[in-house]
This record gives sequence, structure tokens and C-alpha cells, in this order.
Amino acid sequence: MTNKEIAKSFQLLGQLMELHGENPYKIRSYDKAYRTLRSWERPLTEMNDDEIAAIPGVGKAIYGKIKELLGQGEMKTLERYRIQTPEGIQEMIGIKGFGAKKIRTIWRDLEIESVGELLYAVNENRLLELKGFGQKTQEDLKQKLEYFQQSKNQYRYATLEAVAAQTIAELQTLLPNARIELTGAIRRKMPVLSEIEVLVGTNAPIATELAQQFEVEVLQKDHLDVFLLKNESSNIPIKMYTCSPQSFGYHQVVQTGSVAFNEVLFESFDRTDTNLQEEAEVFQHINAPFLPPELRDDPDNLSLDTIPTLIVADDLKGVLHVHTTFSDGAHTLAEMANYVKSLGYEYLGITDHSKSAFYANGLKLDRLQEQWQAIDELNKELAPFKIFKGIESDILANGSLDYEDEILAQFDFIIASIHSNLKMDEQKATQRLINAIEHPRTTVLGHPTGRLLLSRKGYPINHLAVIDACAANGVAIELNANPYRLDLDWTWIPYAIEKGVMIAINPDAHSKQGIHDMHYGLQVARKGLLTKSMCLNAMELQDFSKWLRR
Repeated sequence: MTNKEIAKSFQLLGQLMELHGENPYKIRSYDKAYRTLRSWERPLTEMNDDEIAAIPGVGKAIYGKIKELLGQGEMKTLERYRIQTPEGIQEMIGIKGFGAKKIRTIWRDLEIESVGELLYAVNENRLLELKGFGQKTQEDLKQKLEYFQQSKNQYRYATLEAVAAQTIAELQTLLPNARIELTGAIRRKMPVLSEIEVLVGTNAPIATELAQQFEVEVLQKDHLDVFLLKNESSNIPIKMYTCSPQSFGYHQVVQTGSVAFNEVLFESFDRTDTNLQEEAEVFQHINAPFLPPELRDDPDNLSLDTIPTLIVADDLKGVLHVHTTFSDGAHTLAEMANYVKSLGYEYLGITDHSKSAFYANGLKLDRLQEQWQAIDELNKELAPFKIFKGIESDILANGSLDYEDEILAQFDFIIASIHSNLKMDEQKATQRLINAIEHPRTTVLGHPTGRLLLSRKGYPINHLAVIDACAANGVAIELNANPYRLDLDWTWIPYAIEKGVMIAINPDAHSKQGIHDMHYGLQVARKGLLTKSMCLNAMELQDFSKWLRR
């Protein structure tokens, strides 16, 4: 088990115990174990008993439960609470912003035990009689429940990426002479997916080989054999299409593109002429520009005069959104700086949370001064690598920035982000962002909608007005690369580029491992046609320093 899987077991145990009204002290200890273990860098599977017992906050009881998980793959106490708790109630725990106390109330007082029952009760206004459930709370819950149901059986790209790679490797072992590639939405690098799709080019029968590794169901689609595969180690749906090697290129184009994209692409295509082995032949055959897979969502891309050279990992020179132990990060300033430097980057922007973010140990003035001094000392030690003094400043309810102007003026750059009061309507939320953008010290607008993919929809904003404001004030927009956010959405990047707004691909890293989330930001940046010249942190150190001094 990974550290995160072990940590989530303690989180779930605490939540289930709270549902059953158990000892608050124990619940807090399990929550603390969750927060410690999820960011613990060294794999627990590689640590001996004494090392595990020495982890801060791991007492005798928690140590014993960790050993259970490592040795048996499950925790007896957790399994006992799972058995005592209806499956539907456990499902409600996954609804963002719907806490255990409220779940316990509707379970105990209304005997509701499923999301469907709860949504029905909300539509019938039955929650209004409960303590803590007013009209506004009920309406907010209705939106959360509807979003939760719409998001079921969907996965973030980051969740499926490793499983997809493993699936390809397993299939290649079973079918060594076949051509095997990912296809469909996962090949287009869509942020949210419902399945893994694979295309196999072979003339040989393969059902017997597949049955060695998977449960197999065979269907037909568009004259292709389609195999639905189920792996014992995962419930993630895998759909496998088969075709002849001679027509692999044609079928790869067909299966990769979105429905809207394919309708335009194949408008004048002779469907009898499918023996095209490579994708480039298909585009050439219909006199269309070859588009990489991630550009095959939007049919408008087919009418581009020229295909831009999309940004790649080697173009990125700096990392601009990183948290340390000065606020809510898992690693120290020095650890983060040395790690980013070791990855080959030229510069790092430290952006711990500002003072209003009490929930994230936001920096008061005395600790700011301490951090700035530490940055000065590290810059002498690590030169020519450069650490910039930044902050993730909370955008307050009226759109003003956290800290007084004389303090804000001392930062090298400022990422302005919303973390509270997320329930504004579109007009108020948009104006709040514009007010922050118009502050002369704002450098980058952070995660513009505050969304959490499959968990929280994000507050509504007028994207056109926000991007226009950034253009007018010389403010860049963050593409938050955390796979739970990926915000700004890729569909708005072309408009930002059109308006001359720079995009910063930022990991929002709270640990060294979080730096690698740049990978996911890069993927969706390419979907949005981002080039090196329009990416803020693709600037060389000297050019970035000059840009900040504007």
C-alpha cells in the first residue's frame, strides 16, 4: 500500500467514527495521522518498525493499525465500522462540503441511507425541519448532490495514467506481435475520464490470450470487435478495439477524435478507403493538417492557418507556486529549493499562504521577515539558481488583497487567489476577481474558479471579463497543474492567448513530489494551444526577472 492509501484509511476511520458519535479525541488522533502520513515522503513499506513508531503523532494504537494495513491490507477497526455503516451513508462522505455531522443528522433523524433518497428528500423540502438545515443550506446541498451524481464513475486523468500504462504493458506481454496504443479521451489527455481505451492492431485471434489476464466481454461497434476487459486488481473500465495492422492509422484517428471533431474531419472522406497504416496518411488523404492527439477535441483546430509549436517540458524554466513548512507545506524552504534546482529548473517562486489563511498557517509579518531572510541566505548559497519572494495572497470578499500595500510592495511577485466565500453569484465573483486583478501589485491570478475536479464545481465567473481584465492590467493567469484543479480550464487558454495574457503553469506544490504535477498542467496547456512564448515560467531567468520589474 502507498502512504496515501494508508493515510486515507485513517481519514475514513475518523469520518465513520464521527458518524457513530464516537470519542472526539480518537477521531482527532486519526485525522492527525491522516495529515501526517499523506505527506510522509519515505514509503512506509520501506521502513522498519522502530522508524514507523518514531513518526510524529504515531502512538501505539496507530502504529498497530499501520502494521495491520502493511501486513494484511486491511484494518480490523475500519472494517468493523464499514460493516456497521450503510453503503449509501459511506458514499455521502465523498460529497465535498457535506460533513459527518450533517450526514449523521439526516441518517439518525430522517433514516435516509442513500444519495438518491437524500436528493428526493431535498426536492421535497424535508430537510428544513432539521436543526442546521435552512433553505440556503438545503439548496446548496441539492447542487452538491446533483454534481456528485453526475461525477460518479468518472476519474481524474492522473488516477488512470499509471493504470493505463500498466494495461498497455500487460497487453503487450500477452500479445507480443500486436501493435498496441492508447486511444480515445485518455489519448487526448482529457482531465476527466470514464474509461481507459486501447486500440490493438492484429490479424490473429486473441480471446484466449486475453482470458489469461482479464475477465472478457465481447461487443461489436462500427464493424470492430470491442473487448470489455476487467482486471482483478482494478474496477476501472477498459475498452479495447481491434483492427488489422494495415488499417491501424485510420482506426486510431477515428477512435481518438471527439465526436464533434470527427464529424468535421471525415465530412468528405471515402469510408471504403480505410487501409491506412499511419495517422499522418489519414490527414494527408483528406488534405487536412496533422494534429497531435490532444488537439482533436475542438473541430475549430482543423481550420488553423498554421499548427503552433506546442509547449513541451524542456521549455519550462521555473516553478512559481510552491508552499513550504512556513505555511502548510510538507518540506522546508531549503528542501524545496534544492529539489527544484536538482530537477534542472533555473528559478523558484515561494508562495506560502498569506495571513488571512489561518487554516493553512498563513504568514504573519514576523514570520514573513524570517522567511525573507532565509531566502536571501539560500540565494547566496544556490546562485545562479534564484528564489523569488512571493506569496499566495488571499483575495478577500471585496476583492482586496491580504496584507497592507507597504507589505505587498516588498514581494517579488504575488499570486492572488480565492480560498473563502466560494458561494458568490457570477456577478459578485467576477467583480471580486477583477478588483484583485486591478491591484497594482497582483502578478498572477491563481486558480480562477476554485474548482476541484469531481469534487467541487467551482464558483461561476465571466471568463471573458476576467481575461480581459488581466490583459488590461498585465496580469498573468495561472493554469494550476494540480490534477484535482487544472484551473484555468484549457478551453479558455486560446482566448487568453488572443488577448496577450501570459499563462503560468504552476504545480501549487505542498511537497517535493507535488512539483511533478507540472506534468499534468503541461498536458492541458497543450490542449489549449499554449506555446513557449506565451508561458510565463518558460521565460529564462533573466527575462523573467525583467518581466517582474515592469
